[in-house]
Amino acid sequence: MQSTERISTGYSGLDEILDSLRLGDNVVLKVDSIDDYRYFVGPFVDQALLTGKKVVYMRFGDHPPLIEPSPHITTYTFDPRQGFESFASRIHKVITEEGRGVFYVFDSLSELLSAWATDHMIGNFFRVTCPYLFELDTVAYFALIRKHHAVRTIERIRETTQVLIDIFKHDGMLHVHPLKVWQRNSPTMFLPHRKQGEQFIPLANSFEATQLLAAVSTHQQDSTSRQLDHWHRLFLQAEQLYEESATDLEQAHMVKHICRHMIGREERILSLSIKHFSLRNLLDIKSRVIGTGFIGGKALGMLLAQNILRHDTSLDWENHLEAHDSFFVGSNVYYSYIVHNGLWRLFMQQKTPEGYFTAASELRKEMLLGSFPDPIREGFHKMLDYYGQYPIIIRSSSLLEDGFGNAFAGKYESVFCVNQGSPEERLEQLEEAIRKVFASAMSEDALTYRLQRGLDQQDEQMALLVKRVSGSYRQHYYFPELAGVGVSYNTFVWDKNMNPRAGMLRLVLGLGTRAVDRTEGDYPRIVALDAPLKRPHQGFEDTRKFSQRDVDLLNINENCMQTVSLLALTDQKIEIPWRNYAVQDRETMQLLERRGQKKDIWLLTFDQLFADTQFQSLMQRMLKVLEDAYEYPVDVEFTVNFTSDGVPKINVVQCRPLQTKGTETEVVIPRDIAEEQTFFRTEGNFMGGNISQPLKWVIWVEPAEYSRLPVAEKHEIARLVGRLNKRIADKKDSPTMLLGPGRWGTSTPAMGVPITFSEINNLTALAEVAFTSGNLMPELSFGSHFFQDLVEAEIFYLALFPEHKECVLNTDWLQKQPNSLEGLLPTSARYKKVVKVFRVPEKNLQLMADVVSQQLICFLQT
Repeated sequence: MQSTERISTGYSGLDEILDSLRLGDNVVLKVDSIDDYRYFVGPFVDQALLTGKKVVYMRFGDHPPLIEPSPHITTYTFDPRQGFESFASRIHKVITEEGRGVFYVFDSLSELLSAWATDHMIGNFFRVTCPYLFELDTVAYFALIRKHHAVRTIERIRETTQVLIDIFKHDGMLHVHPLKVWQRNSPTMFLPHRKQGEQFIPLANSFEATQLLAAVSTHQQDSTSRQLDHWHRLFLQAEQLYEESATDLEQAHMVKHICRHMIGREERILSLSIKHFSLRNLLDIKSRVIGTGFIGGKALGMLLAQNILRHDTSLDWENHLEAHDSFFVGSNVYYSYIVHNGLWRLFMQQKTPEGYFTAASELRKEMLLGSFPDPIREGFHKMLDYYGQYPIIIRSSSLLEDGFGNAFAGKYESVFCVNQGSPEERLEQLEEAIRKVFASAMSEDALTYRLQRGLDQQDEQMALLVKRVSGSYRQHYYFPELAGVGVSYNTFVWDKNMNPRAGMLRLVLGLGTRAVDRTEGDYPRIVALDAPLKRPHQGFEDTRKFSQRDVDLLNINENCMQTVSLLALTDQKIEIPWRNYAVQDRETMQLLERRGQKKDIWLLTFDQLFADTQFQSLMQRMLKVLEDAYEYPVDVEFTVNFTSDGVPKINVVQCRPLQTKGTETEVVIPRDIAEEQTFFRTEGNFMGGNISQPLKWVIWVEPAEYSRLPVAEKHEIARLVGRLNKRIADKKDSPTMLLGPGRWGTSTPAMGVPITFSEINNLTALAEVAFTSGNLMPELSFGSHFFQDLVEAEIFYLALFPEHKECVLNTDWLQKQPNSLEGLLPTSARYKKVVKVFRVPEKNLQLMADVVSQQLICFLQT
C-alpha cells in the first residue's frame, strides 16, 4: 500500500493536477532538453530541503549538472561506461545504504545510450531500480529526452513507473501532459495543461486540444528509425556508410565505435579487433547476433583467428579453413534473463561479500528454471530454422573469458545440442542448454577463479557462441575426424633437442572434449611440432598405455552425446580411415584370436598423419601466424575434417592468449649435487618453464597407503589436502610443494586424488608420482583446462616416474622427516600414515628446472 503522505513537486499548480506526489513515486519526465528537465528539478529539490528531506543527486551524465553543489545535498558520481552490472550494482548499493525516505534526482536516462548503445538496457535498469526505490518510500526524478528512445523502451518504463509526464513547448508556452499517475484520478488529470504564471490550466475545450495536439504530434512524430532501439539505429547508420562507399577514415571511425559496443572493453583485444575487422566484417557479425551487447571473448577469439588467417598471404587458407556460420547471443540477454525472471535482487545479494557464494548457489538453481522474453525466443526460433537438425553447440562467451591473463579455461559450461525432434522439442532443448550455460556463471569454480584473480566485482556478462558442430554423419553418429588443442609455445618439451617455439598439439579422434579435459584412463596424442614422431614415453607398451581408447561423439538416434570405445566403432563398421591415424595392435589381436575372437584392434598413434609433413607444417604455420598477430603465444582449439581428395579443412573453434611462465628466466642447475642431498631428480616431464624456488613445506600423499583406502576415504584425503592448502600454503611467504600418486584433480579416486582446483590454488609446485603397482599414473596434461589453471595460478607442475632410469626419488630421506599433520590438523590425525606434512629449514630445500637442458631437481642445500 502506497503512503498517503502528500509530497510537493515544488509547483503548487502541478501538485493540484497530480493530487501531489506520494512516498514511493518514481517520476519520469519526457522532455525536449535538459533545460526543460532542470526547470522541474530545481523547485522539487528546494521544496524537499525546506521540509527537511534528505536529497541525493545521482550524477552520471555528460550534460551540465542539474543541481549546484550544496552542503545540504549528497552527490554520488557513477561511470556507466564501466558496464550495466557495475553501474546498476553501485546505484543499488547507494540506495541500500541511504535507506528509507530519501528524495533522489537522477541525471537524464538518455545519457546511458552513449555508454550502453541500447535502449533495452535502460529499460532493464529502470525496471530493477524503480521497484526498489518504491519499497524504500523514496521519491525519485528521472528524465527521458524525446526522440532518443524506442517505443518499446518508453512502454517498459511506463509499465514500471508511478508517474509519467510529457513536457513540451508550443507557441513559446510550456505544457505538461500527465500520461500515468498511479492510484490517482480526476476529471482533468490526464489532459494537457498550459502553464500560466504559477498555474497549469487544462485545455478543457476540444478546439484548443485538437489544435495543440495536432501541432505537437506533427512536431514530435517519430520517423521509422526512431521506432528502433538505439542499437539498431547505430547499425543502420553503419550500413548506410558502407553502401555509400564512405571514406576509409569514416569507416575506420565507425569500426572503432562498433567495436566498443559489440566487441569488448579490454584495450589489447580492442586494438586487435580494430586492426583485423573491417566495417563489412562487423556488419556480418551483427546480422547473426540475437539480442544486443557484446559477443564475448570466446566468440571474438574465433572470429579474430578466422580473419587473421584469411589475410595471411603465405598460404592458401581459403583452401584449408572451414567457414563458420555461427550465431551469437548478445551479452545483454544474460541481464535481461535475470531481470525478466525477477532475480535481480538475488543477483545483487550475490555481489556482497557475505552473499558471494551463498546467494550464488540459490541464484544458480533459479536460473535453471527461468523463461526467456518473447523477442529473444523469436530469435532462437529463427536460428533453429536456419540450422535445421544439424547438431549445434552452445558455448559460453563471457566478457572476461579468453582475454589476456584470464582464460577461464573450463570454468563455464559448453553444451552440445544434438538437435533432434520436433521444432518445439528442439527449442526446449536449446533453451535448456542456454539456461545451463547462464547458470554456470554462478558455479563455485567460476566464482572462486574470479575471486582469486580480483575479478569478483567486475562486469561478467555471459554472451553465447552458438556453432554448428564441425563433423559429419557416420551412420547414426556425428563427429569430426580429428580435434584438439594447439599451443604456439611448448613449455612441455621432453627432449633437450626440441624447440619450445615450434609449438605443440594435443590431438584426439572425435569431439575435442577428450583433448581439453583430463579423461580417466584415456590419453590424447601429444605432438611436438618440430619432432612429431617423438613421444614423451618410450616403447610400444607405453604407447598402448598412453593412447586414446574411447571417442566422444553425438548419437543422433539417442539425441545425446556419448562416449564409445574404438573397439565398438570397429565392430559397428563405422567408416573411419583407421590406417591414416592408427596401427593395428597385433599382439592383442593374436591374443583374442587364440580365444576364438577375430577382431581388428586399432591403436591410435597418428604416426601416419605426421609422417606426411604437410599436416604438421600447416598446423605449425597456423599457430605462428596467430601468435605473430597477437604478439603473444596463443592457445587454439580446432577440429579437422578431410575432403575426399585428402585436403585438411581446419575449423578454429577457439583462440586465446596463452599464459606462459618462467620462459625468460635463466636457470643454471649445479652439477655437483651429491646423491644424499637429492630429494628427486628427473629429465623432462615438467611444465611451468624455468624455475629456481626455495620451498618451506612439503606435503606427501603416500601411494601405497592411499591405494588401500576405500573410495569414501580417498575423497576425505582430497578434503584434507584442501585444508592444508588453506592452512600452510602461500606462494610468497610459505611456498609449498604437494606430491601424490596418479592424477591430481581426477573425478575417479582410483586414478588419483580427487581434489578440486580451489583445494590446491595456494601451492607453489604440484607433483604427480607414478605408482605402477596401484595403477596410479600421471597424465602430462599440457594444453588441457587443468594445465591452464596451473599456469594462471603460477603453480609449477612435474611428473615423476621412479621406475624410469633417468628419475631418482629419495623416499628414504622422505620417510625420515617428522610428520606435522597431527599438530596442524588434530582431527585428521588418523590419516598420518597416508599424508605426511613437514617443514624444511629456511632456504634449505630448492626446486630447480631448466627447459633447455630438460633437467629438474629438488635438493637440500648445504
